[in-house]
Order: sequence, then structure tokens, then C-alpha cells
Amino acid sequence: MEDCIFCKIVKGDIPSKKAFENEHVLAFHDINPGAPVHVLLIPKKHIPTMNDVTAEDLQVIGEIHAAAQQVAQETGIAQSGYRLSNNCNKDGGQEVFHLHYHLMGGSKLGPLFAK
Repeated sequence: MEDCIFCKIVKGDIPSKKAFENEHVLAFHDINPGAPVHVLLIPKKHIPTMNDVTAEDLQVIGEIHAAAQQVAQETGIAQSGYRLSNNCNKDGGQEVFHLHYHLMGGSKLGPLFAK
């Protein structure tokens, strides 16, 4: 996708502070962090939303989760705890329509749902 900011990051057109990279997954630090540690994990393949994941994409979803574990260890938040979340579509809070997960930690996080 030519206009997708995350695809531009994957291609190297936009710089990022990488936390992890392999053939299928890229993880980079969020430029507007919501926690002391806030890393975005994305498939290098453009998948717009979680609803667009196909059976052939399930392996990369597993790779993203494995990368999240590794990044949590490397950033020192694995033992104290972290949140791994995915927002799907507008009402779910998705702002960039390229599948991504937020790995957040480094302090006690607030409740997931507003009361």
C-alpha cells in the first residue's frame, strides 16, 4: 500500500527505532508512547485489520506473539507485566489500517476499560 505509513516504515522510507526484525515481522518504538515502553509489532505484509487475517497469515500472527515475548524480555518488562493489544477498525480504536499490536509496559498500567 503506497499510502500506508507502516508499509513505508517496513520499506525504510520512514525511519524507526527498531526493537525487533525478522523476515516477516517488524517491531519498533511508538513515536507517541502511552507507557514508558510502547512498541508496535507489525507484519511486513500489509494486512489492513484483524478481520482481514487469513489462514495463510496465522503463522505470522504466531511470529508476532513470539516477537512480543522477546521484546518484553529485552526491554525488561516481561517479569513486571505488560499489555499486548490489537485494535480493530474505527470503533475499536484503530487509527492506522495496517494490522499492528501495541506492547506496553514499564509502569503499572491503568484499567483496560473506562468506567
